[in-house]
This record gives sequence, structure tokens and C-alpha cells, in this order.
Amino acid sequence: MKTLVTICFVLALLTFSVASAQDNMQNDHMKADASKKAVDVTGKVSDDGKTFVSESDSKTWAITNPDSVKGHEGHHVTLKAHLDPDKSEVHIISLKMAKE
Repeated sequence: MKTLVTICFVLALLTFSVASAQDNMQNDHMKADASKKAVDVTGKVSDDGKTFVSESDSKTWAITNPDSVKGHEGHHVTLKAHLDPDKSEVHIISLKMAKE
């Protein structure tokens, strides 16, 4: 009888630990999705259209989708974009000419 109770207790602990680990993995994905929210950034597109220099901190970002800035090379713009600070990359969703 004692062994049956012990086995049930061990199985309950294992089940709880597996469920807890799965829940933590889901929370990590939710945190990653939250960091991918689009932000507004003002600055200047480079003359070749491959980089963007932000006005606030003068940081240079590589543009992952350079076709989105075609025709705005060298201009002062405001971007709605996803920033990846680890890679210093920006993925542009939309842009508009900035007010001077």
C-alpha cells in the first residue's frame, strides 16, 4: 500500500513539473511577441537606402526591406517599424515624410 501511494505521489510531481515547464515556454514566446510591436522612429534614410540613422540617438540601423524606402533615399522620414536592437536591424512597415 505504501508503494502505491509513493508511486502516485511521484507521478503527480512529474506531471506538475512537465505542465509547469510547458507554461514557462509559452510565456517566453509571448514576451518575444510583445517585443515585436511596431514603433515610430524619426530619422534619415541613407543615400543608398540600405541604412537608417535615428534622430533621437544617432544609432544606425540596417534596413531589412530596402524596397520600402525606394524614392525616399536621403530624406528625413518617420518610420513605423519593428526594431531588432540585437542585430541593429529595422523592418519598415510604413514611412512618411517627417516634418522639418
